[in-house]
Amino acid sequence: MVQFLAQTFVNGINVGALYGLAAVGLSLIFGVMRILNVAHGEFLMVGGYIGFWLFKLYGVDPFVGLPLVGIFLFLIGIVFYKVVFSRVAKFHEEVKLKNSLLIAFGLYLIFPQIAMVLWTADERAISPAYSGQAFDLLGVRFGYVPLAGVCIAIIVILAMYLFLTKTYFGKSLRGTAESWKAAKLSGIHIEWTFMITFGLGISLAGIAGVLIALTQELTPFMGMPWTLKALIVVVLAGMGSIVGAFVAGLILGIVEAVSAIFMGPYTIAIGLLIFLIILVLRPQGLFGRA
Repeated sequence: MVQFLAQTFVNGINVGALYGLAAVGLSLIFGVMRILNVAHGEFLMVGGYIGFWLFKLYGVDPFVGLPLVGIFLFLIGIVFYKVVFSRVAKFHEEVKLKNSLLIAFGLYLIFPQIAMVLWTADERAISPAYSGQAFDLLGVRFGYVPLAGVCIAIIVILAMYLFLTKTYFGKSLRGTAESWKAAKLSGIHIEWTFMITFGLGISLAGIAGVLIALTQELTPFMGMPWTLKALIVVVLAGMGSIVGAFVAGLILGIVEAVSAIFMGPYTIAIGLLIFLIILVLRPQGLFGRA
């Protein structure tokens, strides 16, 4: 029983790290720009499929291809910001939130149809030769691929944390998150800040998509479930905490893994229950400021 619970805990960490990584990009975009991108999961799906293409067509190892996917999704994010979201980025917050929801929901409807044309509706996966390999430690099985995913997620989150706290541009992002009007008066180039922020958020989603494709199936309709998971994690963590979003993802993954022992297919209700409890009892989240 102890080994079974330990294995469940490890499995929860493996999934929770992906929840956290997916949520950080969504939290970054909303925290700085006040744009709620409900198509975040669709960009995650695109990242997974690009990683699949690189592996299947060109033989690029998925971990080697991660920087390429991140750069490509960063450029995609910049294009979508300039073409679509830049028109609403400087509206009043209430108007901006409503219009960004409508735009993102339109992308949510369009992206799966494009994915079906490019990759069909068949389930895909990135399966390198080492994907099934693992090692045992005290009776607990650690897969090489999930463990590498957790390590990469931690590295990416730490890099983002250092970028936001130690660099001038990172500080400008944080200042813009407080008030873009005050930041503009201080000499910060708001248009560039918004554009880079959106690109970074989409890039993080793409990296998460590749890591997800290594352990789960890829489908054109996987985006919305992952968007919902990311939203739950963002609410659980609260705004303004990159590391907090990652920790909240780990918490959600572990809670779901343990509850699956008792609830089986109804485990999805646990995440929604946590979502409601946090909104009622602590709206600022576990790591957010009141």
